Amino acid sequence: MPTGELRSPPKSTNNSTAVIGFEDEGWLWSQIKAEARRDAESEPALASYLYSTILSHASLERSLSFHLGNKLCSSTLLSTLLYDLFLNAFATDPSLSSAAVADLRAARERDPACISYSHCLLNYKGFLACQAHRVSHLLWRQARRPLALALHSRVADVFAVDIHPAARIGKGVLFDHATGVVVGETAVIGNNVSILHHVTLGGTGKVGGDRHPKIGDGVLIGAGATILGNVKIGEGAKIGAGSVVLIDVPPRTTAVGNPARLVGGKEKPSKHEDVPGESMDHTSFISEWTPSSCSLPVGHTAAAAKVTVTGSPPHYQQPCVLAV
Repeated sequence: MPTGELRSPPKSTNNSTAVIGFEDEGWLWSQIKAEARRDAESEPALASYLYSTILSHASLERSLSFHLGNKLCSSTLLSTLLYDLFLNAFATDPSLSSAAVADLRAARERDPACISYSHCLLNYKGFLACQAHRVSHLLWRQARRPLALALHSRVADVFAVDIHPAARIGKGVLFDHATGVVVGETAVIGNNVSILHHVTLGGTGKVGGDRHPKIGDGVLIGAGATILGNVKIGEGAKIGAGSVVLIDVPPRTTAVGNPARLVGGKEKPSKHEDVPGESMDHTSFISEWTPSSCSLPVGHTAAAAKVTVTGSPPHYQQPCVLAV
């Protein structure tokens, strides 16, 4: 173990209901500083950067406020103004701090590419976009909507992540890669959800009203998936990459395809025991796929059907991996 690095606390056995307390926040901030000191010693070129963003600050809230302010500032929206805005938000709503801690833990535990907490804090744009959204959501609830929308616009410009300020997001959320994520105004995302890049939680074309998806706790949404309308994705469900979901998805089931269907059939869909949003298991449903579980178009063979798991030919857009 590198010098100065602290040992990780045991993972919580039920992240969906875990309470992030002061001790956990204090431990995590100490860990982040230890990592920053280690990296500053091993990479002198980063020493000034790490000092200004992490080591010079007394708390995670101050470090995050400073870093977000510098990331999102513009020639007319000053970093000092944003720093004060973020810091005041943390003081106003302590749940923002516990949410940031839960999100950092989620990235470190679920993403094997995340080498440290400080790496996530400084470099994960999905994490940073989510923390900025939480502040814009607070502003939205305070009826400070022009400022909330201005912050939302800067997040979209800088991080290529478009989350409407009114959208509600739980804790322990991982936006992995995050590029191209769109979350609509009336969308709700539960706790311990993992969302990959180019995911859209979109509307139905209504002028207003409740028109966006509701994502339950522990859900995993694969890259490029599109979920449209006021549909409910049940707790612990899994949405396959590239799927277009227009229907409710029951808890602990898997929906795949365009349009998405339930693996195992809509009458008795196959169920899994794990929590995909935490396990990050994208492909376990494939083991249940057999040629008999789908209807093949005329002229297609069972062997050819396997091609549709990763890419359907233009004339056959519904992967036969799914029973109806």
